[in-house]
Amino acid sequence: MSKELAKTYDPKGIEDRLYKKWEDNGYFHAQADRSKKPFTIVMPPPNITGQLHMGHALDNTMQDILIRYKRMQGYNALWQPGTDHAAIATEVKVIDSLKKQGIDKNDLGREGFLEKCWEWKDEYGSRIINQLKKMGSSADWSRERFTMDKGCSDAVLEVFIKLYEKGLIYKGSRIVNWCPVCKTSISDAEVEHEEQDGFFWHINYPVVGEAGRFVEIATTRPETLFGDTAVAVNPDDERYQDIIGKMLKLPMTDREIPVIADSYVDKEFGTGCVKITPAHDPNDFEVGKRHNLEEIVVINDDATMNSKAGKYAGMDRYECRKALVEDLEKEGLLVKVVPHSHNVGTHDRCGTTVEPMIKQQWFVKMDDLIKPAVEGVKNGDIKLLPKRMEKTYFNWTDNIRDWCISRQLWWGHRIPAYYCDECGEMVVSKNAPEKCPKCGCTHMTQDPDTLDTWFSSALWPFSTLGWPEKTEDLDYFYPNDVLVTGYDIIFFWVIRMIFSGYEQMGKAPFHTVLFHGLVRDSQGRKMSKSLGNGIDPLEVIDKYGADALRLTLITGNAPGNDMRFYWERVEASRNFANKVWNASRFIMMNLEGMEVTEPAISDLAPEDKWILSAVNTLTKDVTENMDKFELGIAVQKVYDFIWDEFCDWYIEIAKVRTYKKDEDARAANSALWTLRTVLGQALKLLHPYMPFITEEIYCTLNPQEETIMLADWPVYKEEWNFSAEEEMLAHVKELVKGIRNLRTEMDVPPSRKAKVFIVSEDKALCETFESMKKTYQNLISASEIDVQSDKAGIGEDAVSVVIPGAVVYMPLEDLVDMEKEKERLLKEEERLKKELARSHGMLNNERFVSKAPAAKIQEEKDKLAKYEQMMATVQERLAQMK
Repeated sequence: MSKELAKTYDPKGIEDRLYKKWEDNGYFHAQADRSKKPFTIVMPPPNITGQLHMGHALDNTMQDILIRYKRMQGYNALWQPGTDHAAIATEVKVIDSLKKQGIDKNDLGREGFLEKCWEWKDEYGSRIINQLKKMGSSADWSRERFTMDKGCSDAVLEVFIKLYEKGLIYKGSRIVNWCPVCKTSISDAEVEHEEQDGFFWHINYPVVGEAGRFVEIATTRPETLFGDTAVAVNPDDERYQDIIGKMLKLPMTDREIPVIADSYVDKEFGTGCVKITPAHDPNDFEVGKRHNLEEIVVINDDATMNSKAGKYAGMDRYECRKALVEDLEKEGLLVKVVPHSHNVGTHDRCGTTVEPMIKQQWFVKMDDLIKPAVEGVKNGDIKLLPKRMEKTYFNWTDNIRDWCISRQLWWGHRIPAYYCDECGEMVVSKNAPEKCPKCGCTHMTQDPDTLDTWFSSALWPFSTLGWPEKTEDLDYFYPNDVLVTGYDIIFFWVIRMIFSGYEQMGKAPFHTVLFHGLVRDSQGRKMSKSLGNGIDPLEVIDKYGADALRLTLITGNAPGNDMRFYWERVEASRNFANKVWNASRFIMMNLEGMEVTEPAISDLAPEDKWILSAVNTLTKDVTENMDKFELGIAVQKVYDFIWDEFCDWYIEIAKVRTYKKDEDARAANSALWTLRTVLGQALKLLHPYMPFITEEIYCTLNPQEETIMLADWPVYKEEWNFSAEEEMLAHVKELVKGIRNLRTEMDVPPSRKAKVFIVSEDKALCETFESMKKTYQNLISASEIDVQSDKAGIGEDAVSVVIPGAVVYMPLEDLVDMEKEKERLLKEEERLKKELARSHGMLNNERFVSKAPAAKIQEEKDKLAKYEQMMATVQERLAQMK
């Protein structure tokens, strides 16, 4: 061995160097190659506002594990990276940044503001990418895309025009979710519903022409009263049959509105009378359409009241609510106020309560587009993991509404619609028309709105591969194999990519969607800025290394489940890395200067065959788990094998032969070959999870190989299946554990050797223990070992331990200094007598038993039981000594 590992494992000293080596050598790069099978993953594009957080760290670790695994299996593995322009999020950040400089967005004008957005993108766009590199992400960075680069923008235009020409994109007045702070419409998926304490205000609407008669309605939003155009009752509600068709005086206005009958009204809920405000409620909007009701907008874009609100015009919506309720009370029209907890929609970006408003917006018709996306999951064309995510998926697809795709923002893909300044004619086209096709006017103005961010990211699996051009990459790498993403964006992104894939490409964009959960803090809370409990992955990497963070995120991780982050677990992962490093150093030091050759099967010791068989089974199991996307289960098996079987057992057993190289060269060669071979296999299985440490050790162990990344993934070999030796070693391990436990109990130092008798009536078992004495003698600190079928020659004072199929005896005088041990036991007996007397005294004390808490009494009972058990053991030992 010409190279050697540093004394201690220092992630800082190796990670940047190795990542540079991988990038410089182009190991992450993939290009179409018909001789190989492709495997493609597209990275969920992080926002250019981005700062790496634990969700990104988990998401990208999972993708990197899969891509490294498939690369080692010989696939032409492409991990396609890129970033998202993140319309609202970026615009908010840029506006805030300009505010600090005393600059207003509107003073800059659209073009000036967009320049600032591109500057932001240039400064921050690559930041999160560099952070992902710190994680060891092996994406093909030479292919990095941006949702607003020319290719992706061409794809957006192409899709918009195609859908418009098919009648699937339309412009119309609809109720949208309006954010009064961001001053834009947002889609249903961007609305977070949270439980808020509010009230039901019960208000009397006077019946026209019938003095003293009222209709009582209940509302959670009294300020929308100015937009009421009817009150509805259920046609089957006997209480209100006589007022259907009558007019009501709308309080605080000079308008009259009709009472209408509509089965939308629930007779059992509230008063059974519902105010209908078509411009400010999605359900009322539908009722209004059925009854040809007027749509009256009463709230401005900034959530202040407009002129339709009379004397309340200009007030904030909540100010107006307060003043209006006071006035209704003065007028005697406020019946009562009832506390009511209800779901309120808030904007997921800024937390503002969303105002349902009627607006002219652009929509995508979803009824037909969603059908293949439903069928694709139903027929297994697309698998969702875990399967329970199908329920969430179908719940959304079954209740889908048309998708509002226009946003009142400047940053984003602008809607390709142009209006004639003269006659108002609208033209949808890729390029600005030179003149109006209707009146010939040469002044055409483009629609000021931009598209929802998710419109462009819905095309991500194919736009990144060159679509709408028919590229070689698109033909070879599409569809993707797996999409890895959080369950929280199933509606925003996953469903939209699926229907877009079927619509534009004629097939699903990926075969499998692997959902992961959220990374929560140690108390199970979502990590957030407001709670101040977010943990920066870069801080973890700086302290413990990227491999330790990756292992922590994936250990115990099951698809779709949230996980908790504990610093203690990162430390445990770092300790595992140290264990692997130190074991590897030990092996390499013993290989130094040795010419190790592959031994004949007959030269292998039973323990060599056992560990080869164990790593062989591990290879089969881990490969099966990886193929089922059970990444957490797979790495736990690798971890347990390396720590327990390989380091704690095999290396300890093999040490004896490595120390005696000169006495038995053949036996030493077998041990060293097995050590090197099994370490190499284990490193390969661990590589996708812990790429840096495995690369450093593997290339030091095999100086002739340039990287572990391109090494062949281990495969199961029938010739390494040694079940007999596995059984033999299982017995040896039970023997060693039994003796070690006994010696620990009796506080016997490892240096003190004792004679060991193994008694078993099982002839085959006796043969195993006899033939393998050399294997375990050292591990049990035995001076000599007798394997026999009965207790002949074993003294009465011998201590014993029962193991499966046998009993092990050791003479007491071999284990302890009899006089000292007797003295120690007598002291212990005295101590226990006192403890037992105290405990009995307390439990026999009626005052204690009647007044102490139940838990305290139980604790004392447990102590008594423990002391009694300890006393029995001490007295048994003392009797033996006599």
